[in-house]
Amino acid sequence: MNKPIFLILAIVSLIFAGCSNGENIETENHRDTMKDELILALGNEPETGFDPALGWGQYGSPLFQSTLLKRDNDLNVTYDAATHYEVSEDGKVWTVKLRDDVLFSDGKPLTAEDVQFSFETALTSNSVLDLNILEKVVVKDPTSVEFHLHQANSTFIHSLLTLGIIPKHSYGDDYAESPIGSGPYKLVQWDKGQQIIIEMNPEYYGKVPFFKRITFLFLNEDAAFAAAKAGQVDLAYIPASFSKNQVPGMVLHEIQSVDNRGVMFPYVPSGEKTKDGYDIGNDVTADIAIRKAINLAIDRQALVDGILEGHGTPGYSASDGLPWANEETKFNDGDLKKAKEILSSAGWKDQDDDGNLEKGNLQAEVNLLYPANDVTRQSLAIAVSDMVKPLGIQINVEGKSWDEIEKLMHSNAVMMGWGSHDPIEIYNLFSGSMAGMDYYNSGYYSNPKVDEYLEKALGSKSEDEAIEYWKKAQWDGSTGFSFLGDAPWAWLVNINHLYLVNEKLDIGEQRIQPHGHGWPITDNLVDWKWDEK
Repeated sequence: MNKPIFLILAIVSLIFAGCSNGENIETENHRDTMKDELILALGNEPETGFDPALGWGQYGSPLFQSTLLKRDNDLNVTYDAATHYEVSEDGKVWTVKLRDDVLFSDGKPLTAEDVQFSFETALTSNSVLDLNILEKVVVKDPTSVEFHLHQANSTFIHSLLTLGIIPKHSYGDDYAESPIGSGPYKLVQWDKGQQIIIEMNPEYYGKVPFFKRITFLFLNEDAAFAAAKAGQVDLAYIPASFSKNQVPGMVLHEIQSVDNRGVMFPYVPSGEKTKDGYDIGNDVTADIAIRKAINLAIDRQALVDGILEGHGTPGYSASDGLPWANEETKFNDGDLKKAKEILSSAGWKDQDDDGNLEKGNLQAEVNLLYPANDVTRQSLAIAVSDMVKPLGIQINVEGKSWDEIEKLMHSNAVMMGWGSHDPIEIYNLFSGSMAGMDYYNSGYYSNPKVDEYLEKALGSKSEDEAIEYWKKAQWDGSTGFSFLGDAPWAWLVNINHLYLVNEKLDIGEQRIQPHGHGWPITDNLVDWKWDEK
């Protein structure tokens, strides 16, 4: 075991013991001595290692590998290992021109053959990456490559933005554990379950990082916070429940995200079953009046203040704050009066004066499922249940494993979480063609006009052109998948990501972050520096 992790784990153990005995434990603090090295506690260890073909880098910088394109802090598309790209008139051929000075960390040049190999490997990897739109990759010359798509697809650009380039000459079965790449850092040590150590890649073509060596510790939230209190880490990712604790020498950084939570409603009436025999549909949530009333009754700011300790924003869509979000779809919530009027107009009445609404033989009662090990989703689910109770709607909150939820999610409301810098997520959540596909459109939502807009967004030749269709799919003035339209979801909150950061560490300008998988804060790691002020 490497010495730093051994010492830090020992200190963390002492802190927990000391706290339980009411004692103060004094520890050696490294903050004044670290200049070109960092120790970070950012969360979980990547399950599949550091192979981009298996999904590494999809929610943050791949660190060890270059991408062809990247986004700036305003989420505009810029260049990384590429210098130019263009799309054919029919939108089916993307031509990318590469830099000619990119070297892998082993000193060998990155060429178009490596790009071809990377995308072809990812295409057949059966990972979280979906490259089925890709027909073939053609090498034109050492620095030019063509991507041929089966059909025009504007979201293909996300693959160019996130898929790290792997070396054809050294890729093997152990690549995920010992990656070679052309990114700003290289992996030098991995103690599984404990830490990784990375060092600056001397062959890197871009900005020279300030920090030459960085250790990533795999600590749970309690241990990461304890290590921060002990002065043994320079940055720790923490939950909102720890945010009010002052830590000497550390500053709380709150970074906006589109890491959202929301309630997915089964959209269709009951009666059908999946191919595996699981129930589809719910007669209560199939009524738009129920979905709209619940949306209106929820006080989202109260959820942010009470459950997220103020560290978040009210959620109104799957893409709040991103270029393709439709700002027109935001609405005034916490309106019980209007919610009751909607229910009454739709025929929902308290026929037996028991406080619960009925409509014919239907009771206004819904099960809301959440993953049992997620305290935040549990708290949100309970709060939503309490907020809609005055309407006469009974929401039964149940914690279950994901295996159990998979069998029930087509016929019960579920507390879900999404948030991506790729608008394909909108398509996956709301396209009728995705009904019942994995966790995406699990409520079987479908609207022909929305589907038309979504297909036009995919078929656009540029992201700017596609954005107008993404927005219209949400609301075009008469229909859409937002609350103003069909309301198949009740989006609740966007969770700000919280980090305790060494007061001397400058982490640069941070962009809005995606869902919390991966290490999104590392996107601009080359810009971090030590501030002596």
